[in-house]
Amino acid sequence: MTGYLTTHVLDTAKGTPAEGLLIDLYRIDGEARTHLRSIKTNADGRTDEQILPAAEFALGTYELVFHTGAYLDATGVPPESPRFLDQIPIRFGMSEASHYHVPLLLSPFGYSTYRGS
Repeated sequence: MTGYLTTHVLDTAKGTPAEGLLIDLYRIDGEARTHLRSIKTNADGRTDEQILPAAEFALGTYELVFHTGAYLDATGVPPESPRFLDQIPIRFGMSEASHYHVPLLLSPFGYSTYRGS
């Protein structure tokens, strides 16, 4: 079995998937942070393709950065200055070749994540 990475973003304040939310993926190697790709969520709050496909999968430490401020602005959530949750970085390790699913439950003033399936 080979590994890969996916996500799913739900807007818990609206009770809907978070469509159009930009996500950046980085590989972390010591102090080095290498940008691997940028991708947006679709109408279901998922990405149209795996964030890190099997062909590019490698064990290690990664970071997903969810650009929540821009998403909240686009959905009409009244902005505060600065926005409380402008970007949400989630750093995690992938220690085995399997499916890693890192979902985000989002509201303007809080969020939650977990290792999903």
